[in-house]
Amino acid sequence: MNLKDYIASIEDFPKEGILFRDITPLMLNGEAYKYACDQMVEFAKAQEATVIVGPEARGFIFGCPVAYALGCGFAPVRKPGKLPRETVTVKYDLEYGSNELSLHSDAIKKGDRVMIVDDLLATGGTVDATVQLVEKLGGIVVGLAFFIELEALEGRNKLSKYPIYTSLKY
Repeated sequence: MNLKDYIASIEDFPKEGILFRDITPLMLNGEAYKYACDQMVEFAKAQEATVIVGPEARGFIFGCPVAYALGCGFAPVRKPGKLPRETVTVKYDLEYGSNELSLHSDAIKKGDRVMIVDDLLATGGTVDATVQLVEKLGGIVVGLAFFIELEALEGRNKLSKYPIYTSLKY
């Protein structure tokens, strides 16, 4: 299946000069969406993942179905103040400024084999911060799975010590 057939390319969104890759056509097609998730499930099985972690909000789109198919738990990574119980937080730099991500303190147990799933690998900043959260709690990051990789932004370089799966590369 050619998954690129299910991606809409939107010029100048969210601002001029950006070519946005819209995954909603994929999500609207049950067969294509299932196929994309199944590919990530196979990668997670090969890495023997026991927990799936996904950053908000688009990491939930692929992470939850992967966790469901594996019969394992899903832990959401969110911006501070969005999770109701005790959390660990990591601050990370963006191209212009900084951001923070949080994870429930009890979401990952020492030795958990964690697969991080997100929709997009761009610069790698969000996933690098997510890796830091998982490792802070004693989890072992066994792999990273993305639906789309924007190769020109070289995010893979920042994450090179982990096995990486991507469905599509642009």
